Amino acid sequence: MSATTATARPTRNIESLTERAAALLGGTPDDETLRRYLNGLSGVDAVGLEARAADLGTRSIKTTSKVWALDKIVELIDLTTLEGADTPGKVRSLVAKALNPDASDQSCPRVAAVCVYGDMVPIAIEALGSAHGDPDDGGVSVAAVATAFPSGRASLAVKLADTADAVSNGADEIDMVIDRGAFLSGRYGVVFEQITQVKAACVRADGTSASLKVILETGELHTYDNIKRASWLAILAGGDFIKTSTGKVQPAATLPVTLLMLEVVRDWYRATGEKIGVKPAGGIRTSKDAIKYVVTVAETAGEEWLQPHLFRFGASSLLNDVLRQRQKISTGHYTGADYVTID
Repeated sequence: MSATTATARPTRNIESLTERAAALLGGTPDDETLRRYLNGLSGVDAVGLEARAADLGTRSIKTTSKVWALDKIVELIDLTTLEGADTPGKVRSLVAKALNPDASDQSCPRVAAVCVYGDMVPIAIEALGSAHGDPDDGGVSVAAVATAFPSGRASLAVKLADTADAVSNGADEIDMVIDRGAFLSGRYGVVFEQITQVKAACVRADGTSASLKVILETGELHTYDNIKRASWLAILAGGDFIKTSTGKVQPAATLPVTLLMLEVVRDWYRATGEKIGVKPAGGIRTSKDAIKYVVTVAETAGEEWLQPHLFRFGASSLLNDVLRQRQKISTGHYTGADYVTID
């Protein structure tokens, strides 16, 4: 599978997005118009949301369904290393695990993507070789964080250069962070403009585009209403995915927050016919918890969202627990931690 296959899936056209946003908003997407639109959204019933999430979290699944769910979780993972001490060797090891998660079981599927800093993208692509491709077709994509991740505290020019560098290095997907300070101070127009310009920086010379995941950093947004507004804002501005967190701030992904974001993409689909992806990231460490998310996706947005271009887990430690659960089903007993590789 060639590298170009990984980028063949169409992303949202910038010009049509701008026109649609203006039509939906009833005017130019400036602070005043966006504030009127976003503040006009219905408020979130926090008690009802958390009760719904708790109910979904109690759903049990049978052994045959659990086998399917565990494999599906593996297929939806963005295997991640985002540390200042990352080395080419560590990235190559990550790619090796992405391609062959369980050396003792060749039936184990590959993960969806590896997620690294932009300068490590060429290393990941080289290590993937012919397996670099669209995860919906069995390949593995390369995602890169950008826009002064994780803080987002940089000028727009720096954020755009960061994005363009990762794209020129071959990134299939860009995970950007919004300016939470601008959002929380009501400068929605600034956030909108930054997302649209980052979206434009994802376009390659041949006209194809890297997919754009917009990280809300929900742990810093404080309220469900803010998370709902930020989700709508990110979609209006051109995000192909909305993502909960960088994984560097607590709380990171939670089931109620992910449920809320899934409700937003469901409502967007009903209104426009367009499907947007969701990526919970950070804090999902066990297969038991990940299964709760799978159930929540199926019950909220629909089972068609359980594919790599519409749902991902941002995770590093989750994969090992899933592998041990798969081994338990296969052998009848739990294996030790040394039966899976250390990430």
